[in-house]
Amino acid sequence: MEAEFSRRKLIEPARLRALYQRSNLRGALQAGSHFGAILLTGALLWQTWGTWWAVPAFIAHGVLLNFLYAGQHELSHGTVFETKWMNEWLGRLIGFLMIYPRDFDQIQHSAHHQHTQNWERDGELVREPYTLGSYLWWVLGPGYWISRVRRVLRFSAGIVTEPYIPREKTALVVREGRLHLAGYILVALVSLATGSWAAVILWLAPMLAMKPVHQLQNTIEHLGLSHEPNILENTRSTDTNALMRWMCWNMQYHTAHHTFPSVPFWSLKDLNDEIEGTIGHEVHRMGYLEFQAELIRKLSGGKTEADYPMNEVWITRRPDGRLDRVAYD
Repeated sequence: MEAEFSRRKLIEPARLRALYQRSNLRGALQAGSHFGAILLTGALLWQTWGTWWAVPAFIAHGVLLNFLYAGQHELSHGTVFETKWMNEWLGRLIGFLMIYPRDFDQIQHSAHHQHTQNWERDGELVREPYTLGSYLWWVLGPGYWISRVRRVLRFSAGIVTEPYIPREKTALVVREGRLHLAGYILVALVSLATGSWAAVILWLAPMLAMKPVHQLQNTIEHLGLSHEPNILENTRSTDTNALMRWMCWNMQYHTAHHTFPSVPFWSLKDLNDEIEGTIGHEVHRMGYLEFQAELIRKLSGGKTEADYPMNEVWITRRPDGRLDRVAYD
């Protein structure tokens, strides 16, 4: 494939092999710090519940919970730990918390990487083109959570309709969906039996309510870019700060990640620098809020995603640092 050929030209093989190195220690530091922060905000939320101090604790706790998906994503790639089973079982734990079963996520995400921005084959793009209304329904959270709950229920009933799930993997996702559903029912029964609201206060409510913050990352990575099979044109990195990069496990270097998905998250900045040095310019990148503002502007006035060219970039920052407010208007 042409994309594979161009990818290999971006970095020397010896340098790439060095970047591929895994580390149980580096993985444990990242995972431990993220879960540690969640335990801290959870303790603060529990202790301050019923007071106004619970509001900032609730927000911080919910944001940290949602960004655990960045960890699940890396664990599905098997890049967090050198020890394979650690990647699998921590990924399963996070998948349960996220209402996003790990085996299904791995299948869907594999299709996303193999067929990025292909409407028929990209596991994360099987949807209708966005209108402003449908986009806001998704980015604000209701559409996201409804789809996640429905999928677990559907899989539990043995109904698998996703075109990117191979027939031989159907039994796997059905069994996984049933195990998840059984786990959620068990949590509900224990909560009812003990009269405890802990699962709601410390897990479900903050996670569901704070999804829009995590959606800023989910939506910026490919939306408004070309649907051609060229990673440098169909994937976007994100300008942000060190705190957000920590919380998102460096997934803001998204072009680098898509170019070489097996490179661990802690090496993505170095990989990004190598790629930009080879191509002689920055990869596509924007800030969270500037991207959202431009996307909403482009979808206003009754326009939809389908009104813009599929083989061109229609949301980007010009070389002078300003947004393109002329093209395709």
